[in-house]
Order: sequence, then C-alpha cells, then structure tokens
Amino acid sequence: MARAANHDLHRTVSPPAPGALPRLLPDPPASRLVDHLARLGPVPDRVEHLAAAVGEAGLRGRGGAGFPTSVKMAAVAKGRRTFVVANGTEGEPASAKDKTLLAVSPHLVLDGAVLAARAVGAREVYVCVERGASRTVEAVQLALDERLAARIDPVELTLALTPNRYVAGEESALVHWLNGGEAKPTFVPPRPFERGVEGRPTLVDNVETLAHIGLIGRFGAGWWRSVGTAEDPGSALVTVSGGVARPGVYEVPLGTGLAAVLASAGAAPEATRAVLMGGYFGTWIAGAAVPQVSLGAASLARAGTSFGCGAIAVLPAKVCPLVEAARVARWLADQNAGQCGPCMFGLPAIADAMDALVRGEKSGNAERALARWTGMVKGRGACKHPDGAARFVESSVRVFADEVALHRRRGPCARTAPLLPVPAGGGWR
Repeated sequence: MARAANHDLHRTVSPPAPGALPRLLPDPPASRLVDHLARLGPVPDRVEHLAAAVGEAGLRGRGGAGFPTSVKMAAVAKGRRTFVVANGTEGEPASAKDKTLLAVSPHLVLDGAVLAARAVGAREVYVCVERGASRTVEAVQLALDERLAARIDPVELTLALTPNRYVAGEESALVHWLNGGEAKPTFVPPRPFERGVEGRPTLVDNVETLAHIGLIGRFGAGWWRSVGTAEDPGSALVTVSGGVARPGVYEVPLGTGLAAVLASAGAAPEATRAVLMGGYFGTWIAGAAVPQVSLGAASLARAGTSFGCGAIAVLPAKVCPLVEAARVARWLADQNAGQCGPCMFGLPAIADAMDALVRGEKSGNAERALARWTGMVKGRGACKHPDGAARFVESSVRVFADEVALHRRRGPCARTAPLLPVPAGGGWR
C-alpha cells in the first residue's frame, strides 16, 4: 500500500476539462490522499512564479473581504520566518462552505496551503478549524496523518482547534488566539501580513482561497479563468439556505445569475420575499430584484450588496422578516467581543429597538433609536463587528419598510417557526 501511494505521488494527471465543474467538491469526495492524487495528480515542484500566477488568475479571497490574494502573498514574502494560516474557522451560521470543503477535499486545501507557504518562505502552516465541527476535524486530521505518513510536505502542518464564535474567524482574532490570547479581533494596524504569529509576517487565507491556489499551482491561471467571467473569474462556493427545497453548498461560476442559483436549490420565485446575500454581515435583496442580480462584484454592488462569504439565505413570503431580522440582531449583539463601547452598549440597544419594531411599538421611538445607534456604532468599534451588524439592521429596516409600518398599525404578527439559523447562546458575557 505504501509503495502504491508513493507511486501515485509522482503520476502525472491531465488537467480537468477547462470550464468543467465541480473543481472543489468532487463527487464522489476525494477526502483520501490516494483518491485526491488520482484525480488531480501531485503539486508542482517549482513555486517561483506562483504569486504571479495567482495574480494573473485574478483570485480574490473567499473569506468575505475579497482582497486580491496575490497582493497578500507578495507582502508576506518580503518578511523573514513567515507563517501561513489556513482559516477554516467558519463562525457564520448561514455558511457551511468551509466545513464542507474541508470534509470533502481536505487535501486540496492542504496542497494550497503548502504551495502558499513555499511561495512566501514559510516553514509552518496552521490549519484552523472550529473545535465543534467534528466531521470536519476528523477529515482534516486524517488528511494530515496520511500526508505525514507519505512524507510529501516540505513544511510543518499543525491542526489548531478554534473557539466557535462569530468573531473568532477574523484574521487578527485568529492570530491573537494562536499567540496565546483570546480569539478576539485586535486593534490594527499592524495587520497579520505585517506582524502576525509570533510577531512574524503571516499569510492568513480562507481555506477555499487556498484550495483555488492548489488548482492554480497545478494547472495555471489560464485554465483557472476558463470558469467565470473576465471581470469575476473562477468558481466559488455558496451556501443556500432558508426557503428552498434543496439547501446546501453549491459550486458555481462567478457571474452566474442569482435566480439560476436559487432555482438550482429549489427556490420558488413567486414565494421569495427577499434574499440575504453575504451572511449576517450582509444585506437584503428584495425578491422582485433577484432576476436582475448576478454573482459578480459590479452587479452585486448595484444591488447594494456584496458576495461576502457566499452565504445566501432565502426568505419566503410566509415568514415575518422583522422577526427573523430581530433574531439575528440579538444574536449579533450577544456575539460581541466585549472590548469596546459600540459592541457592548450599541449592539444590545440596536437589538432592543428591533424587538420594539416586532412588538409594533407605535411612537416611532424604535425607528429613531435604530437610526441613532446604527449611526453611532459604525466606524467606531475595535473591529468591524458593529459595522457589519449595523449594515444588516439598516438593510432590514430599509427593505422591509412596509412591514415596519404594518407592525406599527396592527401590532405584532403571528410568529412563524424560526427560519434563519441562529445558534443558541455562545456570547462572551
């Protein structure tokens, strides 16, 4: 068995057909090393031009911010004794893409992490996964054991089990935790690419981003760009949940129409009240506007939103949008890191005002309180948590203005069963 595995390490494989999907989530899964190598072959020996290839591909981070990956790689490569962190800490309740990717294709993520480490001169890679995601943890640990036995990696790979909190996956929080602190965002600058793990330049990349690097390193930028559009190249993983018949994680070409994605998941257009794009730091798109929106940066910007972490939640007409928005607002308030006034006082006040809207408070004080508090917290927090929460709430009140007015006239509506995934508890306090 060892000899067969070693033979597979060097067997060349023809690139998958350009434009063909899936790339990241093969069916059947390739969680074992022998299956992974049979599908994609070994990673290349030379990495001198990897950062340039990643730049030519136009790869942007898939963790939410969408920052050009090659720029981060180039910045870290300037340092000495650098580190790489594979960020699989997926605290967003509406997203399951990173857990799914690590369970189905852990070796592709690890390939990308190793290639990135070699390109920036790092000798150590931390693979960060939420400690409560047992299926994912088992898959990653098995993959690490297989690679260690096969002796295929020139760098050290370490699995780090992180706290399951919303802000724990923010890159400065992750670095702070790896350095022995709490998994809370720190004041920046410096950013991790300047001073991260052990005070050294650190490349922190989402695990999906690294999986794409694993493909670009093998097959090149031209092959990778054969999916997507010129402006938004490549494929991306999206998590579709809520009012759909087939919720789950889908791999789609960037630039695909949002309506087509929802149709694949079994959403009924006539029953779709709105779509939340980008998770709980994202914004709502009214159901009537969905046919005009595609999963490209420019189209999403025109719709007042962005791709974010690729979480797409469908709100059906039968569900009260204010109840759902208030549930999320309260959870975001409970998830604050407890280290600045905007989070500790502003977010609970915003959640209280959202609850007042749900109750049908008639004086208008709730709307005024929301406007005041969302304005006060934006841009003033120790991290971006209050900004994201305020963005979500402002979008909710704007898109569902008719529902706010209806509640004010008639009082609270009959509550439906909760729809959006909101974990119980888990706050810092």
